[in-house]
Amino acid sequence: MKPTLFVLAAGMGSRYGGLKQLDGLGPGGETIMDYSIYDAIRAGFGKVVFVIRASFEKDFREIVVNKYKGLIDVDIVFQDVNKIPEGCNYNPEREKPWGTNHAVLMGRDAIREPFAVINADDFYGQESFVVLAEFLQSVAGEKNKYCMVGYRVGNTLSESGAVSRGVCVVDHDHYLKNVVERTHIEEKGGSIIYLDEKGDEVSIGFDTPVSMNMWGFTPDYFDYSLKSFENFLSKHGQELKSEFYIPLTVNELITLGKVSCKVLDTPSKWFGVTYAEDRPQVVLKINELVRRKVYPEKLFK
Repeated sequence: MKPTLFVLAAGMGSRYGGLKQLDGLGPGGETIMDYSIYDAIRAGFGKVVFVIRASFEKDFREIVVNKYKGLIDVDIVFQDVNKIPEGCNYNPEREKPWGTNHAVLMGRDAIREPFAVINADDFYGQESFVVLAEFLQSVAGEKNKYCMVGYRVGNTLSESGAVSRGVCVVDHDHYLKNVVERTHIEEKGGSIIYLDEKGDEVSIGFDTPVSMNMWGFTPDYFDYSLKSFENFLSKHGQELKSEFYIPLTVNELITLGKVSCKVLDTPSKWFGVTYAEDRPQVVLKINELVRRKVYPEKLFK
């Protein structure tokens, strides 16, 4: 059974100012998302499901989906603030959907096989899709076996400023214990540091695994997430900005001993446009990968 790639793309309209302004960063005008789909196909994924806003379905199908026809099966699901479990309620003044794990829940009726979750606008690298596909293929037909691609923090820094990362706490067998959000991570004086709750600098190793929102799940994760979301709404449903993130549910399930989550190491360098100043560097990095023939000059002919 081939795994499915689930791409979180519901925020693209607001972040990029409309789909028609999706940023072409590759030599053939490719977006970061195009490279993810290309890598997923090479790694053995059999389907891609996008979660988007219903308001830009037409443009998304014309501009994005059409280029993948004949290469991989494609499905689309929609995220909206009003898509909540029956019997739950929320503040009617809220306009923004509920975050990454709410987006994942939108795939509940479209996905029956092990699946990966990625952000649409992050460059993850070829090796990461390979290890992710291998894990998901190995757990086909099983339950409660998850994974996360743990990037080496030194491979995720921005040259334009400090970043926030979910630092992974793992056991001796490389299973995730929890994810702790750390802010203001940067290289300083030859070391990598973050600021703790008191504002003090704490040094961490280059190879410390961090989450870049690249997860792998067996389909039972949907049922767990639904229950977790119901609990979340009972506590935060009247708030206008609280978000239901993936690590919230994963941490809960690990603490309760219901699931395991293997942290997969990758040598890939993550990059993305965290700051406007990052764009030229991202273009250079992609062009260098093309020069080294990791990718062709034009991905989809």
